[in-house]
Amino acid sequence: MQVDQPLRILVAEDDAALSVMLTYNLEAAGHTVMPVDNGLDALTGVTSWKPDLVLLDWMMPGLSGVDLCRRLRMAAATRYLPIIMLTARGEERDSIHALDTGADDYLVKPCGMDVLHARVRAVMRRSAGRGAAAAAVAEGDVLTFADVTIDHGGRRVSRAGSTIALGPTEYRILLHLMRHPRRVFSRAEILAAAWDDRIHVEERTVDVHIRRLRLALNATGGADLIRTVRSSGYMLDDGQAD
Repeated sequence: MQVDQPLRILVAEDDAALSVMLTYNLEAAGHTVMPVDNGLDALTGVTSWKPDLVLLDWMMPGLSGVDLCRRLRMAAATRYLPIIMLTARGEERDSIHALDTGADDYLVKPCGMDVLHARVRAVMRRSAGRGAAAAAVAEGDVLTFADVTIDHGGRRVSRAGSTIALGPTEYRILLHLMRHPRRVFSRAEILAAAWDDRIHVEERTVDVHIRRLRLALNATGGADLIRTVRSSGYMLDDGQAD
């Protein structure tokens, strides 16, 4: 989908006044909006309505936004669905927690509508850019390093024959590292590869996603293939010479 096309946006927000304001402004920008006020209805709406993007309140009755985000990231059909988390929480650890659950972005309420529209455009640019970034690996191509394999056509990752579930950011980071094994990338370079133009993301966010990627890759007990290079960044390395 082109970034400037109207979107189908599901707004999951239990504050009625804020939900009305978000819906009004998004519809005024040309988008189609489905407002819901609890997590269970949001889950049903995602499944039945198939939105292009979800604005997800952190705390909602029935099913919290954090739990819903985790569910969506675990399901193959919604693993790459763009999600922006909305919350009144503003501390840094909360933003990291939101990203750690799989959200693509994080906004503290109340936020200006110009900021919201800019974040929506940025998230959709990254989503659209995934296809361009993937062009270097043709559909159906397979990358292998040590015992890790990426079947890019099917967007499947496996290690020693066992399927590994990765969120969209972790997938892009791993894809980038596997294209360039044994090469050290700084946090800024990883940000550019995995987040495109998401300039408001701080470099330490990379550490959060590297940790998640490590946990997923090493869940079956394999050796850690991601090496931390002090003061430099990260690299994919199996300890074998070229």
